[in-house]
Amino acid sequence: MPDQTSHAATCRFCSAPLEHIFIDLGLSPLCESFVRAEDLNKGETFYPLKVWVCSACKLVQLQEYVAADEIFDDYAYFSSFSDSWLAHAANYSEMMRRRFALGGESFVVEIASNDGYLLKNFVQAGVPCLGIEPSWTVAEAAKKVGVESLVQFFGKETAAEVAEQRGLADLILGNNVLAHVPDLNDFVGGLPLLLAPDGIVTMEFPHLMRLVEQVQYDTIYHEHFSYLSLLTVERIFSAHGMELFDVEELPSHGGSLRIYAQHAGGPQQRCERVDALLGRERAAGYDGLEVYLDFPERVEASKRALLRFLIAAREEGKRIVAYGAPGKGNTLLNYCGIRTDLIEYAVDRNPYKHGRFTPGTHIPIHPPEKLEQDDPDYVLILPWNLAREIGRQLTPLTERGVRLAIPIPTLQILETSTVAAQ
Repeated sequence: MPDQTSHAATCRFCSAPLEHIFIDLGLSPLCESFVRAEDLNKGETFYPLKVWVCSACKLVQLQEYVAADEIFDDYAYFSSFSDSWLAHAANYSEMMRRRFALGGESFVVEIASNDGYLLKNFVQAGVPCLGIEPSWTVAEAAKKVGVESLVQFFGKETAAEVAEQRGLADLILGNNVLAHVPDLNDFVGGLPLLLAPDGIVTMEFPHLMRLVEQVQYDTIYHEHFSYLSLLTVERIFSAHGMELFDVEELPSHGGSLRIYAQHAGGPQQRCERVDALLGRERAAGYDGLEVYLDFPERVEASKRALLRFLIAAREEGKRIVAYGAPGKGNTLLNYCGIRTDLIEYAVDRNPYKHGRFTPGTHIPIHPPEKLEQDDPDYVLILPWNLAREIGRQLTPLTERGVRLAIPIPTLQILETSTVAAQ
């Protein structure tokens, strides 16, 4: 049955009324709003995490409960603190230079360039580039590694401004940004304004099909306005005069897509992988509604399994800490109601978070070195998509008998040999 509480809600792409709830995770603070010690006795603002699916275009979406400039002005996520993500960026840069013959005469623009983790590879290869990044905190870090950064949100106005001042781009890329923009039509509409006639756009984003299949509800937070299938992305790009010609399925962030797009009628031939994946999505029901409406029951089962483990372990006197304080972890902690009665503390490699507390749940965050002097019984890996990388980092701990666990898709205690071999 349609949810009758959605009176004013309309789809951010096609403007159809939103009538069906994909998942309701209750109320949660902004996932990167880490709390300073001196602010622990102050109030925090919690916002709804209610996600809808559009019955017309099948875009899964969170309403804009918080303005994007409030979220991204002083942002705590720095890409360079993940070794595997740095390797991913370096491999991408080399592959793109070779596949599309990018060199000293080319111009590369990255949208949401963060701390320069990716564009620095193009800078080192002598390829002119520009980062467009709305958060001044991470843009300053990018400038320190030689990446020119424009502190602005991307859309039609910014695209026209950069095109006039710097010329058209041979490559426009965006990793984990398409899901972060509240005005999809302004964002995607800006791409053809900045793209050279034979230019290429690549975008990476978490794949909705993997989110559903793996019950990755923790990847839902206020910074992610949209949750994307290839079916819906093709509709969006086509509406703005662009066509997809290739797609790759990537393991990053629990399962992502990298799409390749060009101006409609561009020189690149459409790869069979595009139609093959579109066919798989249709066969799995992503052009209908049932697959979306079955999701809440599976999320609730995952939550119960995690809480059963944590409560049973604590009643046995076991100590549990968390590795990582990612945005996804804060969604999970708040939705499940997990605080220091179940998890003593968290450790994270990002020094910005040290001495702060997780939003909403107020679990203290320390440097990873704290684990060198401590022997908890369990370490719950909140950035479960990096379990292999983190498992290697924690080898000295597991050799002392500490067990590792991941919460998604359902609670799993990892064997040391399994983690190392992943």
